[in-house]
Amino acid sequence: MNSNLPLELNEEKLASRSAGRRSPLRMLFWAVVLIGGAFAAYRYYDSLVSLVRRPTTVDAAAAPDAGPGGGGRGRGGRGNFNGAGPNGTVVTAVPARKADMPIYLRGLGNVTAYSNVTVKPRVDGQLVNVAFQEGQFVRENEPLAQVDPRPFEVQLAQAKAQRDQANGNLQRDTALLRSAQTEYDRNKTLLDKGLIPKQQFDIQAASVDQYKGSIAADQAAIETAEAAIANANLQITYSKITAPISGRIGLRLVDPGNIVRAADPNGIALIAQLQPIAVLFNIPEDNLASVLQKLRKGDRLRVEAWDRDDQTKLATGTLLTVDNQIDQSTGTSKLKAVFDNKDNALYPNQFVNVHLLLDVERAATIIPMAAIQRGSQGLYVYVVGDDKRAQIRTVTIKNNQENDVSINKELKPGELVVIEGMDRIQDGARVDAQSPEDQAAAVAAAAASAAVRQQQRGFRGQGGGRGDGGRGQGQGQGQDQGFRGQ
Repeated sequence: MNSNLPLELNEEKLASRSAGRRSPLRMLFWAVVLIGGAFAAYRYYDSLVSLVRRPTTVDAAAAPDAGPGGGGRGRGGRGNFNGAGPNGTVVTAVPARKADMPIYLRGLGNVTAYSNVTVKPRVDGQLVNVAFQEGQFVRENEPLAQVDPRPFEVQLAQAKAQRDQANGNLQRDTALLRSAQTEYDRNKTLLDKGLIPKQQFDIQAASVDQYKGSIAADQAAIETAEAAIANANLQITYSKITAPISGRIGLRLVDPGNIVRAADPNGIALIAQLQPIAVLFNIPEDNLASVLQKLRKGDRLRVEAWDRDDQTKLATGTLLTVDNQIDQSTGTSKLKAVFDNKDNALYPNQFVNVHLLLDVERAATIIPMAAIQRGSQGLYVYVVGDDKRAQIRTVTIKNNQENDVSINKELKPGELVVIEGMDRIQDGARVDAQSPEDQAAAVAAAAASAAVRQQQRGFRGQGGGRGDGGRGQGQGQGQDQGFRGQ
């Protein structure tokens, strides 16, 4: 008996020790289970919430709105067109409007200077001065450059000396002529009295004629000298190079110190007249007759120049003329328009889009081009009637400009035409018409609501992470303490 007692006590001690060893493992197991459950709840929190709330959301969306929208759905109730039925298809519609529609002819144009003048020297000589800056705007008759005038000043002095010499000769010959004329008169009297021979009288008459010829030669010499003086003065004037027109001068082609010649084809610079400025553009030959008809009546057709993207208007001018022939290779006619260009918005060789205002359709019924549909019956639109139902109506287009078209008489101003959602409706279908502004506001509100939900979802995720971390830290500390106690 006594031998078995210690053995039983030893077995009890061993059993208690074995149980003490297994209890921390159980705690660790349950801690892992709790942490995994918390993580799964955090990870699939949004899915569980949406699953629980889905029936309520569906019921709320299916429930009709009893507000002033006339029994329509909530989204349709925001419309501007008296609401819609509960089963109406949401479409975008705008009213047909009554306004004046301008009729434009469009073409591609190229800006060109109204006048291009190459500045050339008119005399040969050395270029001693350039008085302009490249790219400067110059006025007509403004000095631009100077050719050395000294050779022409020498020619002027020589011509004046020749004139003075011719004047002296004229005075001398005039005096000799008077003396010879006196002697001639005396000899004639003596010849009549028979006091001198006939030969002496004839010699004196020849002397008178000789002096008359000398005087004529002197006068011719004076005129020649006067012409030489005028030519020298002209050469001196030409040595001062001035602007032939007003405009913007280009880059300098010749530097001071070079010898320039009047026969040089390049000149010293190019002046382009920018005020006014011209635009050359083409239109199809089919539209030429209407343009010529306007010009024959004396109408001044307005022309607008737009930038390369056709988004910004640069200048407004008038049509000047039409070319005298049609380009057979392109089937177009070239036109020329003139612009004042006071703000220098147009520049030579600039590419522009040209809008020629041909006519204005007064009091036209205008709708967006997006509303026009094409079918077996021709062109048609969907019109939203007072009963909130779509109706197909065939239309005839009179004119179109950009995104608008004018309708003949099939539509009345104020009638609603569908511009978006036509593929989801048919003739007689009930529709929920919204204006583009209301639709944009609804989209913006939906985007803002989604952003708020996303932000709230982020806040929930951050809070759950901190809570799980705290629980995990507490469990870890308890387990660590348990192991340290053992």
